[in-house]
Amino acid sequence: MRNSIVLSPGLARPSTFHTTRRSFVTTAAKSVAAATSSPASAPPLNPRWLSELQSRIKRCAGLDLSGQQKEELAALRKAVDGQWLELLAGREGFLTGPGWRGLDRHTVTWGDQDAMVLQGHVNNVVYNKYAESARVNWLRNFATTVDPEHKDEWDQLMSPKDIGLIMRSIKTDYKFPMAYPDHVTVLHKLVSKPTYESDFILLEALLVSEGHRRPAARCFEDIVVYDYKTAKRAPLKPFMVDRLRETYEAQEQSKIDCEEKVKGLVDIVERLEKAA
Repeated sequence: MRNSIVLSPGLARPSTFHTTRRSFVTTAAKSVAAATSSPASAPPLNPRWLSELQSRIKRCAGLDLSGQQKEELAALRKAVDGQWLELLAGREGFLTGPGWRGLDRHTVTWGDQDAMVLQGHVNNVVYNKYAESARVNWLRNFATTVDPEHKDEWDQLMSPKDIGLIMRSIKTDYKFPMAYPDHVTVLHKLVSKPTYESDFILLEALLVSEGHRRPAARCFEDIVVYDYKTAKRAPLKPFMVDRLRETYEAQEQSKIDCEEKVKGLVDIVERLEKAA
């Protein structure tokens, strides 16, 4: 199911928004941490790798494993339970560390649900509200943590005082009907690497259900940089471009690191399955 909302038609430009889908202590635990790489020729992981991995871990618990293998399985389960969000989102380039979670385990309330549906689920518009709140917090992280030296300029992006941001369009892809009770974490990432001529920002938001450990929706946001003093579009300030480019590079590194970690965890499960 897909929903598109287009705003500010006067700011339209030829579209360039292309979306893509894209530590342990014991000896057993050390093997979990060490097995985090795989050959470059390995086939790509199934998009549902997390649910499949959790199911395979449960099946391994019923196998005739040795004492050391049981320790290894316990360490593996602990790793997945403790890092599932970081691996699930980080593998796609979303940063999940302190400050980068626009909404962190936000409580889904009864009132967020659609009253017109017999078996209630979160109203479609509410997903966009989650993304909006998370986007503001994601941007404020630059003011408070990433670049506090320019705090005022970053904060002004959310106000009509100087250089600000205007939402041109938001497209929402719904993955499954999230419902009360649940908690949702919302993450943002840059879709493209900004340049010093950029007068727009392309973002993707990932809305993750904690109860289901899977994305409930994705939002694709096209945001214009606007100079309220001159009443026209304007490029980002150079220091903003610097910080955003660094963020994009960190996203790309996150993809590499998390891909290796996930494949390492899958390798451990396969080894335990074959050894039993």
